[in-house]
Amino acid sequence: MRMTTEEAFVKVLQRHGIEHAFGIIGSAFMPISDLFPRAGIRFWDCAHEGSGGMMADGYTRATGKMSLMIAQNGPGITNFVTAVKTAYWNHTPLLLVTPQAANKSIGQGGFQEVAQMALFQDMVAYQEEVRDPTRIAEVLNRVIEQAHRHSAPAQINVPRDFWTQVIDIDLPEPARFERPEGGKEAVARAAALLSAAKFPVILNGAGVVLGGAIPASMALAERLDAPVCVGYQHNDAFPGSHPLFAGPLGYNGSKAAMELISRADVVLCLGTRLNPFSTLPGYALDYWPKAARIIQVDINPDRIGLTKNVTVGIVGDAKKVAEAVLAQLASAAGNHARTERKAMIAQAKSAWAQQLSSMDHEDDDPGTDWNQRARSDKPDWMSPRMAWRAIQSALPRDAIISSDIGNNCAIGNAYPSFDDGRKYLAPGLFGPCGYGLPSIIGAKIGCPEVPVVGFAGDGAFGISVTELTAIGRPEWPAITMVVFRNYQWGAEKRNSTLWYDDNFVGTELDEQVSYAGIAQACGLQGVQARTMDALQQALAKAIEDQMKHGKTTLIEAMINQELGEPFRRDAMKKPVAVAGIDPADMRKQTV
Repeated sequence: MRMTTEEAFVKVLQRHGIEHAFGIIGSAFMPISDLFPRAGIRFWDCAHEGSGGMMADGYTRATGKMSLMIAQNGPGITNFVTAVKTAYWNHTPLLLVTPQAANKSIGQGGFQEVAQMALFQDMVAYQEEVRDPTRIAEVLNRVIEQAHRHSAPAQINVPRDFWTQVIDIDLPEPARFERPEGGKEAVARAAALLSAAKFPVILNGAGVVLGGAIPASMALAERLDAPVCVGYQHNDAFPGSHPLFAGPLGYNGSKAAMELISRADVVLCLGTRLNPFSTLPGYALDYWPKAARIIQVDINPDRIGLTKNVTVGIVGDAKKVAEAVLAQLASAAGNHARTERKAMIAQAKSAWAQQLSSMDHEDDDPGTDWNQRARSDKPDWMSPRMAWRAIQSALPRDAIISSDIGNNCAIGNAYPSFDDGRKYLAPGLFGPCGYGLPSIIGAKIGCPEVPVVGFAGDGAFGISVTELTAIGRPEWPAITMVVFRNYQWGAEKRNSTLWYDDNFVGTELDEQVSYAGIAQACGLQGVQARTMDALQQALAKAIEDQMKHGKTTLIEAMINQELGEPFRRDAMKKPVAVAGIDPADMRKQTV
């Protein structure tokens, strides 16, 4: 068939059902963006490419559908770096389209030239550059397929002078592979271990959500009466209302989950790479069961046994493996002390729920008193935990929420639970600031009939605040955003209190700035809430305005400066002066 290169490119996007593109317009890809409206592709022109990439991540994570990110070659593309690496560790299949400087000028240091393939080398699962205009459809098709197969971003690099070429071409058909169901021997060994287990525990990860394996893991858990934990930031990997759900492990997770998994003699790690952060000690509990038999199921063989010693490794789809293991369980599987185990699960959950509901304030480490001073300084202000309790009382059960990185969002890790998957969008193990707002915008674009709420601390929110200038336009959907306002970079401030004697370098934010005021200046609704009741009411009204009136609301939750657990006790220690630093040693520069 005879067509232009941009027509071939867009037709391949159509064959894969890619309907949404995120980025900032640029001349390097105008030949294809010109075709987007006719093709049924919506281009969402954000305020910053980094936020656009996180919108794409939120859209795809909430819907399971692939989207693409695209921008001007050079600086437009470099702005995607953080978002692409974030999507990589979130296991999000995204299409990264990077228009390149023209072939005829590459290497001459021309306008907006950078080595775009090298830039993303360890941030994508696959990358390929178009070498000839006649191969543009073939390469694009392959890149999209690789993104699906690896459940990660994949990159196509296109020299900008390859557009507007007339070519003869055959358009390739999409080809999806059947996902592996695990080796027969490995599945049989796993079933045997679980059948003989005295205290089996299931640990669900992102693969359970991505693979639609929640019902299969539920059936397996119910057959064994095994408690189900979830990995860090994967609170939506098992129904929160289920009696066997123990909660999240890892940083600011569930003490019930930690207590129960510490008793396990067999752990089925389903759809998880067992990243180190998900199993770090929490609340001074080193809970990982070091003597337990570990069964790890992951679609990527390179992840199995990488962080923990594994008894059985199974390369396969979480849903298919869970179903296969269930089918091979012995008739007496789970019978050992079944009644006592169920009672223990219920008791651990009840005790943790009571403790969590009574936690109003953050503790100080011995020898420090910052949190006590913070409470005394603003005795009438909400603490972070009070704010989270008010939020939980106002959130609809079917809401999709996003969370940013940072101390106050981290305090909230233990609170949310969900009935379904694809409901909890957290920044993941790359840990970028500025994720909360753009990701929830992407989720709303993909799920317009579902209420969405984003959360961010005021430091992290400052990185993506520019998106308020974009989302007030009529074509953008309404969302709700909650910003925890305590005028500090909390995570780093907690490090400063613990290891640097309250030497607060770079931790303080401008108290004259009002994010609610900025929202209003952008034509959006902006309100402040200073009490639990006010926050609950403001959030309930904001969600009603979002769903019934199409209005976006930013809520500043005014909280005191209490600080929760540091992210990495294992990575920090108190410094020791050896040579010493003297300001008198500073020399003046000569120019």
